[in-house]
Amino acid sequence: MTELIKTIVTSLVDHPDKVVVAEKETGNAVTYQLSVHQDDLGKVIGKQGRIAKAIRSVLFAAASHENKRVQLEILE
Repeated sequence: MTELIKTIVTSLVDHPDKVVVAEKETGNAVTYQLSVHQDDLGKVIGKQGRIAKAIRSVLFAAASHENKRVQLEILE
């Protein structure tokens, strides 16, 4: 799942080497923390959060096969 996030985000940003995805698993839930370069933060979030919402939708669809609850946090 981390590779899926990295693949999506690295194609959007100008600094793909600064993309870091951390995974925290607690029980039945998995939280992915996405960190990008400060200049690329707006590109990952998008206007009114549309790109971030689209990334989350892809994650939820991919995680539905694993029967786990998935969250994506975009860190500054």
